[in-house]
Amino acid sequence: MSHQTSKIFLCTLAIIGFVVMVPISEAQAQRPSGPPKRSIKKVTGDIYRYQNNFHFGMLVETKDSIVVTDPINAGVVKWLRGEIKKRFNKPVSHAIYSHSHGDHNTGGEEWGKEVEVIAHEKLRAEVLSGKARTGYPTQVFQDEMVFRLGGKTFELKYLGIGHGTDLIAMVVRPENVAFIVDLASKNRLPFRNFPRTDIDGLINQVKTAESLKFKTLIPGHGGVGTHAHLKSFRIYIETLRSRVAAGLKAGKSAGDLVKSVTMSEYKNWDGYKFFRAANVKGMAAWLQKK
Repeated sequence: MSHQTSKIFLCTLAIIGFVVMVPISEAQAQRPSGPPKRSIKKVTGDIYRYQNNFHFGMLVETKDSIVVTDPINAGVVKWLRGEIKKRFNKPVSHAIYSHSHGDHNTGGEEWGKEVEVIAHEKLRAEVLSGKARTGYPTQVFQDEMVFRLGGKTFELKYLGIGHGTDLIAMVVRPENVAFIVDLASKNRLPFRNFPRTDIDGLINQVKTAESLKFKTLIPGHGGVGTHAHLKSFRIYIETLRSRVAAGLKAGKSAGDLVKSVTMSEYKNWDGYKFFRAANVKGMAAWLQKK
């Protein structure tokens, strides 16, 4: 979920009758001020990570072209086009979308018709329905897809329903780098109250991602991690779920749970100050609806 577009997201949720229970001060604390913070930094081999404030994408240099991932927004695409021209002087041949959520995937049409767009088949349906405002996927897949380009192998895997319905993971070889968005980050709490998420499905998505073989993890938020950070993130979710469920069974209210379920062993993780209470409330609300 976007820090940058939290205000727009809250308005949208209000229209459809859903209220995100999170203090405004947290949103303000996470909202960037001034011009967007943008950069392109090498991760390893021919793999780069591009940044737009709190959002990250992956860029892969192949022999003859560049492969990018999420557009983030139209402004980022325009900026990327210029930076790629200056740094690599190669055309962008493919854009691979992680999922349809608008904070990561808006404005993909700015790449133009010359770029092949790959995504899960459910994302194409979101574009056709008008729910996703991005470039039309020219090639889709159902469960898995592998293609080779300019000395690189791209392995795409559908992760199932959990955080959204069209989330995929991508592993690039020979660098053995995975790009996985909104599913796990390096020592970072989940955003707020698990919006648009089936938590049991989320856990299963992480397990599916854990079955993939790779070394380096590039998430959509936070720092570059490793395969091991998937497991540590899953353990956090499972531990939170267990503690909140026990509290609800004991008759505790959401307010009581915020006080008692401190998850203090994670106090050094990014987002603990801002998201711990919202994580507890979101987990409680989800469990009560089951």
